[in-house]
Amino acid sequence: MDTRERLIESTRELLWERGYVGTSPKAIQQRAGAGQGSMYHHFTGKPDLALAAVQRSAKEMRAKADRELSGPGTAYERIETYLLREREILRGCPVGRLTQDPDVIADPVLRQPLEETFAWLRRRLAEVLADGQESGELRSGLDPVATAATIVATLQGGYVLARAAQSVEPFEHAIKGVLGLLAAQTASAPQ
Repeated sequence: MDTRERLIESTRELLWERGYVGTSPKAIQQRAGAGQGSMYHHFTGKPDLALAAVQRSAKEMRAKADRELSGPGTAYERIETYLLREREILRGCPVGRLTQDPDVIADPVLRQPLEETFAWLRRRLAEVLADGQESGELRSGLDPVATAATIVATLQGGYVLARAAQSVEPFEHAIKGVLGLLAAQTASAPQ
């Protein structure tokens, strides 16, 4: 991995662990094993490097989600695969945690990849849900857009509950609950 890549990956990890304010250029350089000159050779400063790291995290999150949501199976099974995949629950979502960072949210440039990623995820889930309706798997009365927003909110809220309790149990309950609500909307579920 070259210096630029080490700087981006180190920043991604530090943002996930410490947030924007807690991620100093010195900490980034130490973790990346790079000097100050190398950092400023590749990036104009911390905001530029943070943007590259946030964009990388957002891109990686979208790619993983798209693989799972585009995989085989029914709409329910694809959403279940996405929600039940292995995650570092107590660390939180690497993208979602940044939405709680006041410095990231106050900066429209740093906030944009977060906004775009969550908008993409809601659209993608809504597409899967609409596919399930078209195939007759999901009830026609289900609102794909509202349900997609509920799924994303439950997932992100599950991370918050788990971190607050320092236990994965609240996250697992939230996911089990949203999957139960979705299962009740399958055409085969009793009314």
